[in-house]
Amino acid sequence: MTSSTHSTEVAGARQSYAEGALPTFTPIPWSLNEIRAAIPQHLFTRQTWRVLLYVARDLIMAGFFLRSALRIDSFYGGEHVVEHLTVVGAQIARLMTWLLYWLLQGLIFTGIWVIGHECGHTALSGNKHICNIVGYIAHTILLTPYFSWKITHHRHHIAHASMERDQLFVPRTRSDLGIPSKGQQLDYEDYFGDTPLYALTVLIVQQLLAFPVCLACNISGQKNYPRWTNHFNPNCVLFMKNQRSLIIISDLGILFMMYILKRTYEAWGATTTFKVYGVPWFCVSHWLAMITYLHHTDPELPHYRRAQWNFQRGAAATMDRNFLGYIGRFFFHDVAHFHVVHHFFPKIPFYHAEEATRYLQAFIGEHYRYSDKPVFEAFWHNVNECKFIEDEARSAQGQSCIRGTGGRPERAGMYTSVVDR
Repeated sequence: MTSSTHSTEVAGARQSYAEGALPTFTPIPWSLNEIRAAIPQHLFTRQTWRVLLYVARDLIMAGFFLRSALRIDSFYGGEHVVEHLTVVGAQIARLMTWLLYWLLQGLIFTGIWVIGHECGHTALSGNKHICNIVGYIAHTILLTPYFSWKITHHRHHIAHASMERDQLFVPRTRSDLGIPSKGQQLDYEDYFGDTPLYALTVLIVQQLLAFPVCLACNISGQKNYPRWTNHFNPNCVLFMKNQRSLIIISDLGILFMMYILKRTYEAWGATTTFKVYGVPWFCVSHWLAMITYLHHTDPELPHYRRAQWNFQRGAAATMDRNFLGYIGRFFFHDVAHFHVVHHFFPKIPFYHAEEATRYLQAFIGEHYRYSDKPVFEAFWHNVNECKFIEDEARSAQGQSCIRGTGGRPERAGMYTSVVDR
């Protein structure tokens, strides 16, 4: 795989430029059938037993670490440990052990959530009922309404990168933000600029709450939906009438899980419950928000308007990343490393994604995008630079140009941001 690189080098974000002189983005030209023919058929084969082994692995690890975590405080409070480490040393060791638990359990919980995600695409098994049972359990224990999320996530897949139809990561427009028209004088650095400390604080809060807020408030979806559109209301615009019973089933699962947490709180206390379940759950929100954001938001990714969009163009408007190396592959079941092929063919099981990606990349060539840039560096860069798009597409092909803190794109016709170099 070759690393995706930005095409345009500029001296600074405020430097004058001519958009017509920027390298032009060319949308993917092949039909979905032509692309599918490039992927060997055996890579679409789903083996139920194989994924269930991953499910068992994750659940066993989660149970082991949870049981171990319940002994952390008593262990470091023991007379023998305090005698050898001193009181201060024992407290420091206790804190470090909790931090390690939160890191590992957060990764494991995220992997369990990913299994539910695979089930939502029927990528676990050819048996739809097995997928729904496993997916329902995996998502419910992490307070995610399985069927509600499955429905809207399916719509995201079938309309990704469509400005009018996508359900997630719909970029804001110039008029959404009340930014003066392009012909008017505007200091974009001053308009979007925040102190690094403030920006970091906002980002941390966003990462901890992004996923639950997305479920509860439709925060990154279509702006024309009614207020309070969410994944828990069976009568909201996100769902059709024949889907309402599934939304209610999802809600009942969440209520049952909340009851379990209530009983856990009564047995263990609020502090212990928060430490063994709450903190790892917030870590899941962080990892999911970061992974999905970096899959769909980058200076190299286009968004399309109206008839210029089609499924394969939307699927190609995603990016694979080297997300935490082997750690990410082990815990996240390759979902962060091989996302492009998943958008083309979501029923390909994750354990075939790497091989399928090689065939996909060989066929679509330059239209495949990959970055090995350190993910936290890429995340900070994209969050600070990917700001808005124009109200109408500026390219003949109908792609939207995203602009950032300097008010300019890097390619003509691209969903891009401006890099403050």
